[in-house]
Amino acid sequence: MKRRQFMAASVLAASALTARAGTKAPKKAVYALRTYQLRFGAPQSGIENYLREALIPALNRHGVKNTGVFREMGKTEPALLYVLIPYSSWEDYGQVTNRLSEDQAFATASQGYTRLTPDQAPFARYTTTLMSAFDGLPQLVVPAKEARIFELRTYEGYAEDAVRRKVKMFNVDELPIFYKTKLNPVFFGEVIAGEHMPCLTYLLTFKNLNERDANWKQFVDDPDWKRVSQAPEYANTVSNIIRVFLEPTPYSQI
Repeated sequence: MKRRQFMAASVLAASALTARAGTKAPKKAVYALRTYQLRFGAPQSGIENYLREALIPALNRHGVKNTGVFREMGKTEPALLYVLIPYSSWEDYGQVTNRLSEDQAFATASQGYTRLTPDQAPFARYTTTLMSAFDGLPQLVVPAKEARIFELRTYEGYAEDAVRRKVKMFNVDELPIFYKTKLNPVFFGEVIAGEHMPCLTYLLTFKNLNERDANWKQFVDDPDWKRVSQAPEYANTVSNIIRVFLEPTPYSQI
């Protein structure tokens, strides 16, 4: 409760400051990233049908147009399924959550999922990470509808200040270099709640692994990156990197 009150107060304070300045605050997306740990040997049809036939259509009806569903390329065991839900703002996140709870069509379409018995459950558990979009990329970028892979990267920081400085580094200096070297962003998010905090998470897309490797090499060799990476204000911003390669499901909207 105290955290929700603090977040609400922070949003109100920021709104008041921008109002006094005579400017409108930019509308920044909120991302909910669910990671489902599927049960070994259990059929995945229960969760796949729920996402494809119930959740995604309901989200679309309520204005959430681009929900991504991805599998790991590495085929880990137990398998993981990633679901990225992009809301246009914190207000939209709250409104859509409330509308889903009252959506009778969603409830009906979900019956096959909600009536599964414990021994039929397709997943053991899932975690949710909530993120606020970066100023430098305030809304999701939907890639072209063609064969592609995705790289999900999480940067952990040893303290909150380290992550704040890394976010600033992306917003001010690093994102332009990403675009120049064709590291194609889908989203950048500062993690508000979830695992691995304090941290940030972002998603890139490429046609294949060969393009990915070539473009990362361009980035590492870029003189602007070499200069920025040596800036004292950005020192010691990342303590650990978690990297996962993903491929979209046939019904993914990203």
